[in-house]
Amino acid sequence: MKTNVLFLSAIIAVLNIFSAFPQKEDSLLLQLKSLEQKLSDYQHRFDILEKQIDDLMWLRRLEDIAHVDKVRLTSTPRWKPKDPEDRFAGNKLQFYSYVFIPKNVNPKKTYPLIVLPHSGIHANFSTYYSHIVRELIAQGYIVVSAEYRGSTGYGKATYENIDYGGRENDDVLESRNYMIENYSIVDPSRVGVIGWSHGGMIALMQILQHGDKYQCAFAGVPVSDLENRLASHDESYTAYFTTPYHIGESIEENPEEYVRRSPTHYAQNLDKPLLIYTNTNDNDVYVEEVQLMINTLKKHGKEFEYKVFQDASGGHGFDRIDSKEATDIRFTVHKFLERYLKPPHPFASQKEMRRAAYGF
Repeated sequence: MKTNVLFLSAIIAVLNIFSAFPQKEDSLLLQLKSLEQKLSDYQHRFDILEKQIDDLMWLRRLEDIAHVDKVRLTSTPRWKPKDPEDRFAGNKLQFYSYVFIPKNVNPKKTYPLIVLPHSGIHANFSTYYSHIVRELIAQGYIVVSAEYRGSTGYGKATYENIDYGGRENDDVLESRNYMIENYSIVDPSRVGVIGWSHGGMIALMQILQHGDKYQCAFAGVPVSDLENRLASHDESYTAYFTTPYHIGESIEENPEEYVRRSPTHYAQNLDKPLLIYTNTNDNDVYVEEVQLMINTLKKHGKEFEYKVFQDASGGHGFDRIDSKEATDIRFTVHKFLERYLKPPHPFASQKEMRRAAYGF
């Protein structure tokens, strides 16, 4: 993968050199641009292959305790058509969603559902989360995770359907609705949403915009406010938004568009239990951004729980990695969910949780 990136960078450098040459070099320039486009397309092909391999790993890592499925659903259309003249621009977008069901479920009973959107801007639900899913399955939760628009591993079209803070939230809500409508073993009165980083942002948006659909939410190191985030990150982050197939405008050009994509804008809507965790040495979602979310909720007089961890090991992934410190912290998240979702097999201790996730 790194080789391809370096090769592409070299080609771009050559393109820049030849762009300064006379027109007689146009033919070579066009050939190089064509090669650049092919390499860009190949990157998506590599992502697809990597995703297919990781799907096999999902099956292997959970085959002893869970039924693992991957379903294809539809959600809302693109928020802004790529081509206004496209007669199919209003078609609903298709997306995949993972479904994890404990093998020991009783078909005559109902079980709580966890909606777990993945982290990352252009990323996907990888086996990075396998131990966390095992922890949930062991307690008797059913889990659904949408590969919402903008996710990698599904080709260029899905990648360019990115709608950060926008209709990606529709995809996640639709995955929740699908489970309730199609699985009689899911209890619609016991549904929680959890996520970290960008997934934490989506968890916030779900509980703030669709509080009637959930009983509780956990948001770990959540992206919370785009104005704050863009001001504290470099220009490469801004490029995710200004690219023509996304917003196509900067925050200076269209500040309202960025406001509506920020959880802080909806803080006044909170009416369900919420837990927020952040870490002072997070090198991705800075603690100041999450603190802004916390302060905004407080300003609106909302009741919720939160904790600011001081320099916890792991930085951005401090409670998702596999150390004892991380799993002990994660145990407290499970106990929060337990209060509102009543899983049939709650953990009695951190040791029991580690056995469920790691086997020992």
